[in-house]
This record gives sequence, C-alpha cells and structure tokens, in this order.
Amino acid sequence: MEKIPVTPRGFKAMDEELKQLKSVDRPAVIRAIAEAREHGDLSENAEYHAAREQQSHIEGRIKELESLISLANVIDVSKLSGSIKFGATVELVDEETDEERTYQIVGEPEADIEKGYLNIKSPLARALIGKEEGDSVEVRTPGGIKSYEIISVKYI
Repeated sequence: MEKIPVTPRGFKAMDEELKQLKSVDRPAVIRAIAEAREHGDLSENAEYHAAREQQSHIEGRIKELESLISLANVIDVSKLSGSIKFGATVELVDEETDEERTYQIVGEPEADIEKGYLNIKSPLARALIGKEEGDSVEVRTPGGIKSYEIISVKYI
C-alpha cells in the first residue's frame, strides 16, 4: 500500500489516541459489557446493546489507527525549505475579501480545516504546491473560483 505523509505532531496524536483506546477505552467497555450482562435478559438490555455498539466503534478505530500508523511516512517539516510542499505553513490573503488565513499542509489523517490543517489532497493544497511567496493562485471551489496571494511560507 501507499505510504501516507504525516507530520511528527500528527503521528504522535495518532499514537496517543491508539494507546488511549487500547489501555483505557477498550477495558472500560469490556467492564461495561460484563456489568450489563449481569442485569439479565440481553435482548431487552439497552445498556448491553449500547456497550456493544461502543465496543464495535472502538475496535474499528483501533484497526484504522494501526493501519494508518503502519503506513505513515513521518516527515520532519523543520528540515524543509523553499517552495510550498508538504508540511509548509502558508499564510494567504483572499484577493477579493482581503481576509487572511494560515494553513499547514498536512496528510489526510491529520487534516482539520477548522484548526488550520489543510489536507494535501485538497484543491487548495494542490494549487499551492510548488508556489512561492508573492505568487497568486486560483482555486476552483464549489462556490466558484477563488484567488489567493501567498504572503509567507514557513517550515516550522
């Protein structure tokens, strides 16, 4: 399978979540299932069914994280420089509204646009790759074409 680029911060977050799920959440849900079983008839036991559903969610997330971690290609962003590439922290200004935004281009597992982490596969990130400070980019969005000017590029 294809390696997935992640920052050291993103890898650490996935690893910590996996440890939490395995050492805290999984044992807690197993105890909850055992307690619910003691209440008798499982067919009408809402606590039991809720705990089983939670267990299914936890086990699914554990498998997902184990897969992501095994495919992770951790890239030390602080050693990079130059034009925009994976890991760059880019400050942009919307050429229409003069609104400034800052994004870090990250791998899919750690992307969170609300926190400023832009998925490398997103249209905006793809438009930014290879560009430099002072360049303008046009991005096709569901709301139409947006133009941005690149104010700064940093590798932190």
